[in-house]
Amino acid sequence: MSHFTNILKYAKPYKAYALGHIVSNIFYALFGALSFVALIPMLDILFQKDAVVPTEAPVYQGINNIKDFYKDFLAYHVNQYAQDDPQKALIFVVSLIIVLFLLKNIFSYLAYYFMVFLRNGVVRDLRNTVYKKTIELPLSYFSDQKKGDVMARVTTDVATLQYSMLPVLELIAREPLMIIFTLIMMLLISMKLTIFVFVFIPLSGWIISIIGKSLKRKSDRVQKEQGSILSTLEETLTGLRIIKGFNAQEKFYNRFQESSDRFYHFSNKLLNRQNLASPTSEFLGILVISILLWYGGQLVLVDQSLDGSSFIAYMGLAYNIMVPAKAISRGLYNIKQGNAAAERIQEIIDAKNPLKDKDNAVVKTGFNKNISFENIWFKYENDYVLKDFSLTIPKGKKVALVGQSGSGKSTIANLITRFYDVNKGAIKIDGTDIRDLTTASLRNQLGIVTQDAILFNESIKNNLKLGKDDATDTEVIEALKVANAWEFVKDLPQGIETNIGDSGNKLSGGQKQRLSIARAVLKSPPIMVLDEATSALDTESERLVQVALENMMKNRTSIVIAHRLSTIQNADEIVVLHKGEIVEQGKHEALIAKKGVYQKLVEMQSFE
Repeated sequence: MSHFTNILKYAKPYKAYALGHIVSNIFYALFGALSFVALIPMLDILFQKDAVVPTEAPVYQGINNIKDFYKDFLAYHVNQYAQDDPQKALIFVVSLIIVLFLLKNIFSYLAYYFMVFLRNGVVRDLRNTVYKKTIELPLSYFSDQKKGDVMARVTTDVATLQYSMLPVLELIAREPLMIIFTLIMMLLISMKLTIFVFVFIPLSGWIISIIGKSLKRKSDRVQKEQGSILSTLEETLTGLRIIKGFNAQEKFYNRFQESSDRFYHFSNKLLNRQNLASPTSEFLGILVISILLWYGGQLVLVDQSLDGSSFIAYMGLAYNIMVPAKAISRGLYNIKQGNAAAERIQEIIDAKNPLKDKDNAVVKTGFNKNISFENIWFKYENDYVLKDFSLTIPKGKKVALVGQSGSGKSTIANLITRFYDVNKGAIKIDGTDIRDLTTASLRNQLGIVTQDAILFNESIKNNLKLGKDDATDTEVIEALKVANAWEFVKDLPQGIETNIGDSGNKLSGGQKQRLSIARAVLKSPPIMVLDEATSALDTESERLVQVALENMMKNRTSIVIAHRLSTIQNADEIVVLHKGEIVEQGKHEALIAKKGVYQKLVEMQSFE
């Protein structure tokens, strides 16, 4: 129930709807109970023609005599209206019952009306919260997670809550109120019979709870397997070219089929257990009704402490109480099932974010002096990939980082953008530790161009406006010109409004990279971080992109993680890394003259 309580927290903004729902349910339950009690005078008219009808309005004599007062009051007014005409009396009572049922159903609709806004509002806010937390969590969190499983939590698990746990919100007020009002009427008709009922209700509840105990575990297995299916699907769509190129379709199909088969078996077990709930609770309900018939018959025929019409109305009330009781038992099953989904969602919401801004974080509004890496150490898991790394980059300078794979070059880009935090040491901008800055203001000072040009299934204009939402079309076109991309964009059917497809797959690699550069240009930050921006390109594309990069880096501080010599030979400073440490540092000509590690890298053209 703890996870259910957590979900209820999201209902707070919808208190007004909750209040409307509760008030509507109070009247629904009241008129629902009264509609059965109103049957008593009609049954008296039908079966007790010789019954004595009070000639004067009865006087209320306290709670102990309320049942007789109600019967006499109704009988007196029915008689006054009917004037000894049974047909008129019957029409009056039937009309009363119709009005009571009409009012009951009007308030039932109103209760559902208010609940729609409450329930859907909770789902919307919960989904938004999970997504917001997903994009706030550091990259390190997702390195340990399957994408499909995260997608399943944001989509499928939230949907599971919507159709399993959240409908219980409708039961919280409605069904208990219905039971309370019905029990009051039952107690007024016969206290003995109602006490007898209370003996069997706990027994029914115990049997139902036994069935529901394994639902959470079975539901958890189903949801995890659904995450696995989504992961396989996501990997398939992302790597379809490689799958086909290596004739691995059968291998991936077998993996998907195995996961799908497990989902099939887990779902069967879960649904069959759920399906057992309804017939079990209905059978127990009928069992209680049957025992009531026997015991109530004794009170009517043997003890004669209960009249026949009251007993028939009582049986109607007893059956009426079974409907909300059954709904509550079904709701308890749903909570068991939804609890597994809620737990998986809560894992994301409660996940710690080590990169969260400090309470007194500073908003950085400009870049004035330098970037300094001061004795930094960093590791992703066990081994340090950067060891006692120190470097100062003055404003306006272009610094290149070179080295073989695994030397720690891209790690520098991850740390300056604060995708990760250093383990020891500090990275400072203008003398302020970046951990003391708000992450948003830090990244506002940075433009990033990565090896993989990450574009979205949007128009060219919207892709470029990612970092500057208020940019005009003229500014977008100017950025494209700087990035050497306008030459192909102007020839597209819809120009900057052209949709580039999923991941920009309608464009070539060089075109995508130039759009990525244009996006950074449009943002116009003072610091540029280029993470192997030309390594995946052919020679012609590289030439065009290189010109774009040179245009972009003019008058800007640049950190260039190099793959090819052409990218970095004009750098103000080249830093050579080996196993996380600086082994050489200087300009291109000076490093060549040293005939050390840098020269070997140049000869091998192995800037990875």
